[in-house]
Amino acid sequence: MTNQWQCLLENVGEWQGSFSTFSPQGKQISDIPTVTSLEAINDQQTMRQVIRRFPPNQPVEEKVLEYSSLSRGILFFPKGDFSFGSMQLAPFADLGAEAGMIDGDRRLRLVQLYNRESQLEKITLIREKLPNSPAKYPQNKRLTVDELIGTWEGEAETIFADWSEAKKNATQLTIAYSGDNQITQELRFGSSTNPQLIKSQGEISGYLIKFTQGSQHTQVILLPDGASSNCPQQLKFAVPTFWEVGWLINPQKRQRLIRSYNGKGEWQSLTLVTEHKV
Repeated sequence: MTNQWQCLLENVGEWQGSFSTFSPQGKQISDIPTVTSLEAINDQQTMRQVIRRFPPNQPVEEKVLEYSSLSRGILFFPKGDFSFGSMQLAPFADLGAEAGMIDGDRRLRLVQLYNRESQLEKITLIREKLPNSPAKYPQNKRLTVDELIGTWEGEAETIFADWSEAKKNATQLTIAYSGDNQITQELRFGSSTNPQLIKSQGEISGYLIKFTQGSQHTQVILLPDGASSNCPQQLKFAVPTFWEVGWLINPQKRQRLIRSYNGKGEWQSLTLVTEHKV
């Protein structure tokens, strides 16, 4: 596996943006400007992270972290994309994960948190850019279903929690309207000798797309700046599950980070999908 500490260093910089909190129904609850600085010190052997929050009409909040090793609950891809979170899903526990993706001078992070009743409690969207970025980011325009409709082709790279050999697969995702407030998805992946196909149907309801097939029901929450959250609203245990974060970087390019758990609730893998509309 690629050196994980070197991958972390791809996140070095002063990231300016905001922390926006949303309900499980997609309603925005709060938005607080932030600056998160990551600096490699001690000959790049230590990471110093400073998080500053600027709540309106309140004192600045500051948190400083320093660390020289990484938790087993985090994995990085070579360009700095990552996921950090619960390694074991179990009832009556606070569970959650953060996913982060980088595109040049922009970074998008999203936190999915569950309460002790195993219900999705809130989503926190963190949209950031470097100081000299010309990007008008963050904004408030929501991702729409229309922007996702079409065929997306790309590659999925999967790395594993036990640090076994990474795998890559070609992918093709087709999203289409199938009626009033309905969409269908067809996901094809795998090798030419062993192709796999997964079909699903979703119901559009406001900022949500609900998928109720299979043993674990999930919902997509459409968020600002091309972001989306796809995870169960109510966790079921003893069945495989996944938590996905999507980012429509531009009208033709999308990335997705998928954190997967097996039927025992054990964190198994992290998949980065990079796809383009055809």
